[in-house]
Amino acid sequence: MDMHHIMLSHQQQGTNATPETIAPSINSWSAEYLDNMRRMWKENPQSVTKDWQDFFKGFELGRSLEIVDSDSDTVRANQASVDSLMYQYRSAGHYIADIDPLGRAPKNRQPFALSNFNLQESQMDVLFDPGHLAVPNPSTLAVIIKKLNDTYCRHIGVEYSHIEDREQRRWLQSNMEPNSNSTEFDASTKKRILHKLIEASSLEQFCATRYIGKKRFSLEGSESLIPMIQELINAVSLHDAEVVTIGMAHRGRINVLVNILDKTYDQLFTEFEESWTEDYLEGGGDVKFHLGYSADIMTAAGKPLHVTLASNPSHLEYGHSVVLGKARARQRIQHDDQRKLCVPLLVHGDASFPGQGIVAEMFNFAHLDGYTVGGTIHFIVNNQIGFTTNPHDSYSGRYCTDIAKMAGAPIIHVNGDDPEACVHAVQMAVEYRQTFGNDVVIDMWSYRKHGHNEADEPSYTQPAMYEIIRKQKPVSDLYAEQLITQSIISETERTRMIDEIRNVLDESQQRVKENPVEPTIPPYSTTSVWKHLKGDATKRVIDTTVSKEKLATIAAALGKTPDDFTPHRKLQKLLTMRGEAIASDAPLDWGMGELLAYGSLLLEGSPVRLTGQDVERGTFSHRHIVSFDTITGLPFTALNTINETQATMCVHNSPLTESACLGFEYGYSLGDPQMLVVWEAQFGDFVNGAQVIIDQFIASAEVKWNRASGLVLLLPHGYEGQGPEHSSARLERFLSLCSNNNMTVMNPTAPSQIFHALRRQIKWDFRKPLVVMTPKSLLRHTKAVSTVSELTDGGFKSVIDDTSVNPTTARRVIFCSGKVYYDLLEYRDVISEEKRTSIALVRIEELYPFPAAEISAILKRYNDTEYMYVQEEPENMGAWHYIDATFRDTLDISLSRVTRRPCSSPAVASNKMHNIEQHRILIEALGLPSEQS
Repeated sequence: MDMHHIMLSHQQQGTNATPETIAPSINSWSAEYLDNMRRMWKENPQSVTKDWQDFFKGFELGRSLEIVDSDSDTVRANQASVDSLMYQYRSAGHYIADIDPLGRAPKNRQPFALSNFNLQESQMDVLFDPGHLAVPNPSTLAVIIKKLNDTYCRHIGVEYSHIEDREQRRWLQSNMEPNSNSTEFDASTKKRILHKLIEASSLEQFCATRYIGKKRFSLEGSESLIPMIQELINAVSLHDAEVVTIGMAHRGRINVLVNILDKTYDQLFTEFEESWTEDYLEGGGDVKFHLGYSADIMTAAGKPLHVTLASNPSHLEYGHSVVLGKARARQRIQHDDQRKLCVPLLVHGDASFPGQGIVAEMFNFAHLDGYTVGGTIHFIVNNQIGFTTNPHDSYSGRYCTDIAKMAGAPIIHVNGDDPEACVHAVQMAVEYRQTFGNDVVIDMWSYRKHGHNEADEPSYTQPAMYEIIRKQKPVSDLYAEQLITQSIISETERTRMIDEIRNVLDESQQRVKENPVEPTIPPYSTTSVWKHLKGDATKRVIDTTVSKEKLATIAAALGKTPDDFTPHRKLQKLLTMRGEAIASDAPLDWGMGELLAYGSLLLEGSPVRLTGQDVERGTFSHRHIVSFDTITGLPFTALNTINETQATMCVHNSPLTESACLGFEYGYSLGDPQMLVVWEAQFGDFVNGAQVIIDQFIASAEVKWNRASGLVLLLPHGYEGQGPEHSSARLERFLSLCSNNNMTVMNPTAPSQIFHALRRQIKWDFRKPLVVMTPKSLLRHTKAVSTVSELTDGGFKSVIDDTSVNPTTARRVIFCSGKVYYDLLEYRDVISEEKRTSIALVRIEELYPFPAAEISAILKRYNDTEYMYVQEEPENMGAWHYIDATFRDTLDISLSRVTRRPCSSPAVASNKMHNIEQHRILIEALGLPSEQS
């Protein structure tokens, strides 16, 4: 029994514990000797032997117990007070942590005063039970407080009490408290950290003196980001990760490209010199601090790791959803159900993280089945300012990171001037993510040496802050001095490291002045999943037919459910019709055409991912790609039961979110171009909420970053009297973005058309985004159907001529697109026989790329004819302005028009008024019925 328990035993027996009763061998020693030994122990417990340490601990405990023995309630109350104090440090110690390198962050220590817990300074030497705290049990109050201060209030402050999962909280405690939230790195690791800091600072200083006035969005003041990313790569490789996908905005991107992804100095300086001009001459490309890169890197442990940095526009946080989609696609390719082999890292700014709503959208879907990536590691480069805006004007909470609490993510605040603390935080974050599959945030407090860019003057708006910043030593100097003091390196070694890097920089700049290099990497390299997809995008004709036998197999699967499955009674008829549709040569509706396209791709080995708002059933209850057992509620996806060798159909209802979800799907299409990736809006106008993704990525990424995508957007569109918000998918906006053969925009009118359009997205040896104005009322229109032969023998038709009209008798050719065709057809066929035979209705199914050759061929069939374009959208919306300009410029044809009148709103609210407007369009296009003429 140790000395502590002996003394407790004596106390419980009502005897006095003395040195003589505990250790007889000391009977002959003097009281002065004991006092000296006790004083030595108090000053440094390690200065006496283990036996003496145990003796004095027990003696002190005995004294404390003697004092309060008469009042056990006081003992319990004091212990409860200490427990509360420990909780205060664990939950709120970050508020007084030394995390601001500028020393400006307010620290209110009053909540930690002993008096708040009914404790006194006189109790600092009293022993208490520290519970799970990593100190001896018992320990004095002074020891307990020191451990808590060291763990939670130095250069790292951690928020984790908001996490609901007790196991995660305990894990974090047990990984922080034993080592006081720090790591004693070996000399080689410290040198590696210093080298990265010197690389980072040397690059910035070189660019500042050689490229004066050129924007680079310097990392100066936040250089610890570079060793943080480097050590994250090293850490994840020890957990057998194979890929790290990085997303970040422009601040520090150039430094990351060069010092993490090994983009060469020659490539960077070629961009600074603008001596490689092909992209610029062609009107493409992007600024250097938006560009992406990828590389295979050898880690410190000698393991290869693939690292990608995605291109990003100035819309700071929007590219992050793209990165998550790419990571999810990579995990599927890796067959990584545990999601540990590909780790996403997102680097944020302190203003954009709380300020841009897409961040909340990403946290919202972080744990959803269709979107989880097994946890994202977030770094925030917290330079305590957003352009010129102070934190108190940027976010309401204490920290810019408060929004991360919604995902139950631990938040680690760290002082950016302490690189070792930064790296320690990274290593803990990696282990946490790989253990729990949850997001984790590292908030690196730092500063921005210059203004928003290098030519900006920050002291106009933050004079006091920049007075402090001007006096700050670079973190590379601070850390070098620390290592010199520790005798890890010498001043000579430090100077040599700096000189070597600067010499390489200087040689590189001189070299590219004479011999510029290609600054980007090929998008279709032999090791890329894109290697077979560099075909000629102008060659769009491709065989998309499917045999009747294969279609019958798919239909049969669509009509079946498991024996123990109870479908909804109202769906049984639909399932039966689907199962028999091909064998009976029944007319095929839109839903069937779409499902057969998916099923045929699955049989050919191409997986399909369909996500969006209510896609499992379909907004208009037309799809029912997932059925639900009416008894158990369990889902069933028939398209995954066609045969045993097929690819997988992935279907997920999305949260009611457009930006992050569409960005995610765009990223997924980049990560796996062999998979058909489809996103559907509940109503077409809901895509407004993702306009940044459309403008900055889908429409322009290929010309800016040489990155193609085969993403499909299904946007319900059509005027049926449902009001301003549920009529238009804003076709005009997409057409205004069309150029450089960048995407396909269509407004198809037949199920066979969507069948072939979806199939050719995968059959092509290139990839282009596809934007489809999909129907609503046409989903069940008796004439909006296709035959089986149109799937087995036909193909996609960019333009559909009116074969019911003899060209020699036609007096008017009406071009139209989408649902209005059926309105015109129905009206034309009832007003008069003469109109039915003299007015041809020609459908432009594919609006972009403009089908000039097909339309020219049709025009040659008609002579002495009036040409008109009819749309149901207002004149200032829809395809009219695009069609008018393109007909004139490409075909030298002038069109008359019939549209709704110009309006700032897409449609009227009144169904009655809608019908009046629609009828006016028909009359203007076709005339009055003969009896009213």
